Amino acid sequence: MAEPRAMRYTDIVSAKKTMIGSKVVSAQKEDLGKIEDVVLHAGAGRIAYAVLSFGGFLGMGDKYFAAPWNALHFNLPEKHAVLNLDKKHLENAPGFDKDNWPNMADSNWGTRIYKHYGYTLTGMRGSAQRGRDERRPLK
Repeated sequence: MAEPRAMRYTDIVSAKKTMIGSKVVSAQKEDLGKIEDVVLHAGAGRIAYAVLSFGGFLGMGDKYFAAPWNALHFNLPEKHAVLNLDKKHLENAPGFDKDNWPNMADSNWGTRIYKHYGYTLTGMRGSAQRGRDERRPLK
């Protein structure tokens, strides 16, 4: 039986102090906004989405986007997240107003979001039910 991979404690960070408010860039270093919040999948015990703000000027007119958590990679030394898509792809992503959030427990909504970012969402169940939210990159 294989031993579980050892957790690297250098990768354990406070979401509020390290991630929320951090800048998000593309792999080409284009500014894609910042992380405003994280959304938990309580039933699965993990983070489901990062909520990004993008656009607007001085906080006015910002559009929010939910990106699958596993679509982000964190560069802790540089204190930013990397989302491997270009600015145009994010501009075309399903977004929402910061004062009018969608029902993120809706599996149809979740499937659409994951598909936009190149992932699949299977087995999504409400947080009160047992089940796993399996995320796999599309091939």
